[in-house]
Amino acid sequence: QVQLVESGGGLVQAGGSLRLSCTASGSIFSINAINWYRQTPGSQREWIAAITSGGTTNYVVSVKGRFTCSRDNAKNTVYLQMNSLKPEDTAVYYCHAYNGRIYWGQGTQVTVSS
Repeated sequence: QVQLVESGGGLVQAGGSLRLSCTASGSIFSINAINWYRQTPGSQREWIAAITSGGTTNYVVSVKGRFTCSRDNAKNTVYLQMNSLKPEDTAVYYCHAYNGRIYWGQGTQVTVSS
């Protein structure tokens, strides 16, 4: 079992920054990567970024250059630093892990005002 707890969402003006955190507990040794997704009302969850246990990162084109994944293994925490935020980044953000089973965090709301 893996538990994921997110924090760090909020309201920010366009051009601003936020940092999301995803702290994992439980059988974290079985996790190879943490993914970040986001979802707006009426839409499917969209994959936006990932970081592997080795620190390799990948991003969807729409956030590349603005968002950065990092991890603190001592704290079992993955971060999503979001800079140059745009109103279209407004969504509920989720972290996700997979080890044969799928795990989701509870989600955190990010609202970017124009």
